[in-house]
Amino acid sequence: MVYERIAGEIRQRIARGELRPGDRVPSTREITARWGVAMATATKVLAALREEGLVHAVAGVGTVVSQPGFTTPPVVKDDLTADAVVRTALAIADSEGLAALSMRRIATRLGVAAMSLYRHVPGKDELVVRMIDTAFGAVPLPPASGGWRDRLEAVARLEWGLFSRHPWLAGAISMTRPTLLPNAVAHTEWIMQALDGQGLTAEEALHAAVTLFGFVRGVAVNLEHEAEQRQHTGITEDEWRARQAGAMRSLVASGRFPMFSRVVGSEVDMDLGTLFEFGLARMLDGFGEWISGRATLG
Repeated sequence: MVYERIAGEIRQRIARGELRPGDRVPSTREITARWGVAMATATKVLAALREEGLVHAVAGVGTVVSQPGFTTPPVVKDDLTADAVVRTALAIADSEGLAALSMRRIATRLGVAAMSLYRHVPGKDELVVRMIDTAFGAVPLPPASGGWRDRLEAVARLEWGLFSRHPWLAGAISMTRPTLLPNAVAHTEWIMQALDGQGLTAEEALHAAVTLFGFVRGVAVNLEHEAEQRQHTGITEDEWRARQAGAMRSLVASGRFPMFSRVVGSEVDMDLGTLFEFGLARMLDGFGEWISGRATLG
């Protein structure tokens, strides 16, 4: 992986004595500029070196090379709270993905022993549940005003923004065995209330709420994959598409895909945000036809 290669180069400089104890190592901004990687990748570089005990952070200075045998001073027990653990976990997952999250990583970031975290959270699974609920609770739901379509559009955009800020979040939520978290259920309740009075049963309103959420989540699960690809390869989505030009030409030349061939080479926007906007509009159109049909039957 890219971050491992960069960490290896810095590690070798420390081993050769080019960077001595107390010397400042490249910051995340310096790493992004020198190696041409994303900020999240630069963060992983320094995190890996910290976990090995090679570097540590010094307030007002930055990250410096550690003396042999150096250990990060522990946080006073009273200063460690469940909220601090959850928010530290959120920061790690947001920048590096849920796969990079571990109790050890959180403890290292907080400067405490890993076992001390278990006084506040039973384990990683429970921690992820708290992270999900905290993420949903951090953004207030829109005002309950306007027609049902405006309200559903508003909450869908809010959820898209939430998933965009936390790329790991969509993949961490189960649609078949959901954990009933108060801040997440609040979204379901809000949508059901927006549909109240439209001639739907409570069960139908619930299905509509889950279907809308499922659509937003379904597009958003790709956010983490795209972020990981950028971190690990350093290749943007546009650069990746440019590299597929040869394969595209072969598909067109085969003659098997005439409709697809019409758009190959044109400026078709396949950004996830564009797909979200298109799908949301069509879904709300469908809800509108459904609700209008109910009014006619009534």
